[in-house]
Amino acid sequence: MEVFIGSDHAGYALKSAVKDHLEKKDIKVTDLGAFSTDSVDYPDITREVCEKVLEYPGSFGIMICGTGQGSAMTANRLKGIRAALCDTEFLAEQARKHNHANVLCLGERSTDQDLALKLVDIFLETQPDPDERHKRRVDKIDTVC
Repeated sequence: MEVFIGSDHAGYALKSAVKDHLEKKDIKVTDLGAFSTDSVDYPDITREVCEKVLEYPGSFGIMICGTGQGSAMTANRLKGIRAALCDTEFLAEQARKHNHANVLCLGERSTDQDLALKLVDIFLETQPDPDERHKRRVDKIDTVC
């Protein structure tokens, strides 16, 4: 499993915690920034994370900003990316299971660290439901949008 992770300045601390959490599980993590709390623009780093996910099929992206909203909006503008802003365990599971999400967006200001780590684990461990109705709907995302 390979994970590309990024944040803006507002998500830097949570990104560092998620990165450490994944590395302790021997998951390959590539950190694409930010590398400090100095102000950076989340759309730039979100684009980098998503481009890597598209370049390496089967990989995942995790993007963290203040609320996760801006990162999710930016990520979903790239064809082939299915980004999910998750703040509950149910949403993390369903985003993978039914929507085959490949990028998890989190908000450092809206999700405490313990919950965020649970969400990451659920997101990465949940397998997409192979039922035809889900595949059909997921395929439509790139054809009708």
